[in-house]
Amino acid sequence: MATTAQLFEEPFDADEYIERLAWRIPGGGSKGGAEAFDPKRLLDEFKYHIEELKQLDEKIQRKVEKLEHQCHREAKEFAHKVQDLQRSNQVAFQHFQELDEHISYVATKVCHLGDQLEGVNTPRQRAVEAQRLMTYFNEFLDGDLRSDVFNNPDKIKEAADIIQKLHLIAQELPFDRFADVKAKIASKYHDLERQLIQEFTAAQRRGEIGRMHEVAAVLLHFKGYAHCVDVYIKQCQEGAYMRNDVFEDTAALCQRVNKQVGEVFSSPETVMAKLIQNIFENKLQAHVREKLDETRHSDVEQYLKNLYDLYTKTTALATKLAEYNLGSDKHTFLSKLIKSIFSSYLESYIDMERDYLRSRGAMILQRYYDSKNHQKRSLGAGSIQELKERIRQRTNITLGQSIDTHGETFLSPELVVNLLQETRHAFERCHRLSDPSDLPKNAFSIFLLLVEHLCVEHIDYALEIGLMGIPSSDAKNANLYFLDVVQQANSIFHLFDKQFNDQLMPLISSSPKLAECLQKKKEVIEQMEVKLDTGIDRTLNCMVGQMKHILTTEQKKTDFRPEDENNVMIQYTAACSKVCAYVSRQVEHVRKSMDGKNVDTVLTELGIRFHRLIHEHLQQFSYSSMGGMLAICDVAEYRRCAKDFKVPLVLQLFDTLHALCNLLVVAPDNLKQVCSGEHLTNLDRNLLHAFVQLRVDYRSARLGRHFS
Repeated sequence: MATTAQLFEEPFDADEYIERLAWRIPGGGSKGGAEAFDPKRLLDEFKYHIEELKQLDEKIQRKVEKLEHQCHREAKEFAHKVQDLQRSNQVAFQHFQELDEHISYVATKVCHLGDQLEGVNTPRQRAVEAQRLMTYFNEFLDGDLRSDVFNNPDKIKEAADIIQKLHLIAQELPFDRFADVKAKIASKYHDLERQLIQEFTAAQRRGEIGRMHEVAAVLLHFKGYAHCVDVYIKQCQEGAYMRNDVFEDTAALCQRVNKQVGEVFSSPETVMAKLIQNIFENKLQAHVREKLDETRHSDVEQYLKNLYDLYTKTTALATKLAEYNLGSDKHTFLSKLIKSIFSSYLESYIDMERDYLRSRGAMILQRYYDSKNHQKRSLGAGSIQELKERIRQRTNITLGQSIDTHGETFLSPELVVNLLQETRHAFERCHRLSDPSDLPKNAFSIFLLLVEHLCVEHIDYALEIGLMGIPSSDAKNANLYFLDVVQQANSIFHLFDKQFNDQLMPLISSSPKLAECLQKKKEVIEQMEVKLDTGIDRTLNCMVGQMKHILTTEQKKTDFRPEDENNVMIQYTAACSKVCAYVSRQVEHVRKSMDGKNVDTVLTELGIRFHRLIHEHLQQFSYSSMGGMLAICDVAEYRRCAKDFKVPLVLQLFDTLHALCNLLVVAPDNLKQVCSGEHLTNLDRNLLHAFVQLRVDYRSARLGRHFS
């Protein structure tokens, strides 16, 4: 059996099991081994082994049955034990409920007994306390303070408690019978109060926080508690203001005291608020008054700077202090403190701001004109000036005095920067110092001053002077400086517009004043544009006048009817060359002076007038065959010059003019074909006929019949 059991090794494999069994039998191996293979012996061993396995199976089965029976028996026993435990638990739970009810009953009795004992003990304690106070009262009545508590400095805390209670009792006694004892008690009360405050002061000087807390707790019930707080606040500030910056010193002081005050006083937020109030009403107010009053009437600029700096530093300090516990409504408390310091200054702020800006702007303007040795002119106003302007626009006739500016635009970038800088500071001060309800109105008033000084007194004046300086259209060798005025005026207005958007808009964006500001800005722009348009128009007229003068003086009738038709060596006439050179310079001048779409607009108008001038000029001459060729060369040069305009319309006009000039040289039989060409087919036939009439052979070649 033992041998058989040894063959059951894990993991079990039936084939392996049979192989091991056969190998153990002599002559039963697959290779025979030392002995020859004996199948009969192997069969006998297998039968024997099968019997052994049957016996082993029966033995194991009996053992399993025995274990199963034992398991059933133990399960029943365990179930009985569990039932017994459940019954015991129910009994214990019932006992626990009974015990809990009994404990509750006893606790109720104990509480009732405690209430009865307290009801008996409290009157007894009060009686004992009353007896004790009567004993001390008798000592004051006799005038002999024999008790150790009143004579021992170490028992000052106990003495303070007794005298405080006696002082309350004495106040209820009739004055006529107990005047003397009341006076003695009051004297002792004030004496102890004074000693406690002295002890608190000494402890504060020594830095004994614990002792300070003890004394402050005793003084809490005395009338002198407020004086104790005042002493604490006063001593806290001793030596705290050693630097030049009172605001930094205040912040450092409050940070230090805030850490300490909670360890000393029972209501630290009240003491902290009182300290801050004391600093604002004394130290800061004195500092502000000293800084502002000395410059209020002598130096307004410095006064406004100081007011802005002081108010900014004070509000920044208040923001830091708001981090501390100052009570439930600390923001309102700090706002009232700030208002108490600055209210008298803020009430008159905007008036002083406007007066300063008005005088400062006038001074900046006057200083600039003085540097130019220029006496500012009175340009007039009202209906007469408007009538002159209307006549000047419609007839191009200058009424009144014309001046020579010698190339001076009377526009100064430095002046503009100074004005905008002053206004920027004013907007910053306005934002900080104005009441929120008055902020849009105050900002608008500052904006109006900027408009007055920058737009009216400077830009508008420069435009008026520039208009007066534009020569008449028939002037010779005129210098045209108005485009320089336009260039600088545009640059300045861009700066003005940037400040409008960056500085003013945030202050008025959510108020009704926004519409007023935008309307005022629109009016200013429209007034400037009218004068700019007028000046540009008159400048263009002058340019055309200069071209006309060149053509008149330089162009000869013989240019287009040369005496020797076979000996013409020039590519284009001298007049054409000078006109093109002049036009190129003016086109470049326009490009430098304008920006954006204004360049194309002005160049388009100049190109149209240039074309009209050349068109009319060419119709003043008669042309031989060679002269017509020379005219075509001139127009080709004019067209090349027109390309610099980079305006398609202008180039198209000169293309058409070039095609018209072909009528001066084309063979008579080809006139109809040329007139129906791309550039001429849509033109009026009278215009085409007029050009053909300029040919010297018009009558001899009977060219008119082609248009009949």
